[in-house]
Amino acid sequence: MSTRAVLEVIALGVEDAVAAQAGGADRLELVTDMAADGLTPSVTTFTGIRAAVDIDLRVMLRLSDGFAAGGPHGVERLVRAARELRWAGADQFVLGFLDAGGGPDLDALERVVAELDGCPWTFHRAIDRAADRDALRKQLADLPGLDAYLTAGSAAGVDDGLPTLLAEAWRGQEPGYEPTVMVGGGLRLDHVPALRSAGVTAFHIGGAARPDGWAGPLSARSVTQWRRTLDATDES
Repeated sequence: MSTRAVLEVIALGVEDAVAAQAGGADRLELVTDMAADGLTPSVTTFTGIRAAVDIDLRVMLRLSDGFAAGGPHGVERLVRAARELRWAGADQFVLGFLDAGGGPDLDALERVVAELDGCPWTFHRAIDRAADRDALRKQLADLPGLDAYLTAGSAAGVDDGLPTLLAEAWRGQEPGYEPTVMVGGGLRLDHVPALRSAGVTAFHIGGAARPDGWAGPLSARSVTQWRRTLDATDES
């Protein structure tokens, strides 16, 4: 395979970021509060990490647990957070909002994306909770900057979602399927060969890089194991 796989790693702070880069991560997803599955970090956290590493950073825009934007007040807070992070130098983001029916919250998405001014962004695992994955992709196809979907193929994780992931990876030339499929959510090393064979080029890990759990440090050695596994599939 000629396309080098991208490895994105969740980082909560500077120590995580430094360890992830040392282990071979290509990009970091910056979040806080993993008890809520990852919320927007502070500007101070972003600037500290930006000063400590030189790899790409994608910053989460999510202010509460779940996948709702939080109504007009929530959208205003999201827009403000995006604006402050942009002022601080953030130039890549992660977001995704659903409405009460499980469709994309287009009003919220359009408002927040407008604040990003063309910056690249990932639609996160809200897609795994969507009522209709295919319809969501097609509804979001024209949003500027959308270049990846972070997905496990299922709300339950990659074990359950693998058939969906393999099917979607083959649809990359269809309308709505141009963004990169980035697999994450219960991802294990033994999933990698089938995903790489299907053409998946981006992988996202969080807990897999933390042998002692979220209360413990990020392990550069664990990241290196993932990097080597992905590099081996690049060469196969």
